[in-house]
Amino acid sequence: MAEPSVEADRTTLQTPAGVVRLVGIRDLPLSVDEVLAAVADPAAGGTTVFIGTVRSADGGREVNSLRYEAHPDAIVVLRDVAQEVAEKHDAIAIAAVHRTGLLAIGDLAVVVAVAAAHRGEAFAAGKELIDEVKARVPMWK
Repeated sequence: MAEPSVEADRTTLQTPAGVVRLVGIRDLPLSVDEVLAAVADPAAGGTTVFIGTVRSADGGREVNSLRYEAHPDAIVVLRDVAQEVAEKHDAIAIAAVHRTGLLAIGDLAVVVAVAAAHRGEAFAAGKELIDEVKARVPMWK
């Protein structure tokens, strides 16, 4: 697999030739269309997408907004998590982006997608991907 190229903002890694096609941590609004385009592949029979949004309550407390911060190594951990999921599952393409900064209710906080030949593998890989992102990528709210 080719080495990932880092865009000027150093928050997005793209590896168009590999399974992990897009990982990013950004302080700008996320695009579901961008994530879906990154995993689009003629060999894929199923694509799963998870979209995490800021909700209005957490643990019985009202939420008006949310601020996410990322450790400087978060992008590397995100890429590693995506690569591990790719190696474990029969995924064709994987993409994951996470937002930082101040988010309002309803804003997209995280978007992940997995394309696979069949829906079962896409669902399994997508669930593991978002679970591992939430567990391991050093992001704080």
